[in-house]
Amino acid sequence: MTGQGVSLFCFLASYTLAFGLEWLRLLRSGRMLRVLAPMAATAGLVAHTWFLWIRSSEANLPPLLSSSRDWFLVLAWMAVLFYLVLATVDDELPIGIFLLPLVLILIGSAYFISSEPNQLLVDNLDARRGWVMLHSTLLVFAIAGVLLGFVLSMMYLVQHRRLKHKQAGQSGMLLPSLEKLSRLNWWAVVLTVPLLTLGMLTGVILGLLAQDGDAAFSFRDPVVVVSGAVWLIAVVLFVYLLQTGRRLGKQVAWRTLWAFGLLLATIIGLQVLTGHTVVVKTWHT
Repeated sequence: MTGQGVSLFCFLASYTLAFGLEWLRLLRSGRMLRVLAPMAATAGLVAHTWFLWIRSSEANLPPLLSSSRDWFLVLAWMAVLFYLVLATVDDELPIGIFLLPLVLILIGSAYFISSEPNQLLVDNLDARRGWVMLHSTLLVFAIAGVLLGFVLSMMYLVQHRRLKHKQAGQSGMLLPSLEKLSRLNWWAVVLTVPLLTLGMLTGVILGLLAQDGDAAFSFRDPVVVVSGAVWLIAVVLFVYLLQTGRRLGKQVAWRTLWAFGLLLATIIGLQVLTGHTVVVKTWHT
């Protein structure tokens, strides 16, 4: 999978190097390592951006609409950008240890996801371009929020364990306080679930508006059924957080980790199964 000399492997290798350098920081402290990891990620981001640009030009569609594969790559691009912003603001925060593995999983999974545009969306793009773009945009921001909530939950649980075992001062792993992580995690869930709900709602509206024979939308579609079930779990978490507030930090972290982890696994798994490696009949692709 290439785009005028830039392949997926180019930026995947750069992000892998950045992740390795982040791990090395846990073993050896030093200013150089804090600089090298973001530099490797920046090089990957440049190649990543060029790749998406070429793909968009070839398909004559925005990256969010050109294919499910490109949608995943946009999500990974956003995650890397978030990592670089945080690394610039606080170069001692080891956010790459938690976030870069998710980036690598997203890009690795993209190889198994369809690179063809959703023909139903393409056929109806002129008539419903606004709805299609709104649906894709809401979902990509919602899943970016899921990634963030998942990472914050992991950081909270790691920091909780380190404090319990009196390891919080360990070199190379300077994490925010539990109170701050709990507050950020709470906001991540509270803001993400409404975005996810709106994204799914616009998707259902698009499906109902575009009834096209064999490609017709159905509530029995495997992607719709499984996604709806996982969405309900996220809504339950959302309601739970609104009722309990931020008082139960560890419980909230565990529930967010499981709910958002299941959501990520479901999204990646469904896209792989509906991609070119395993055929599952679905309107969504």
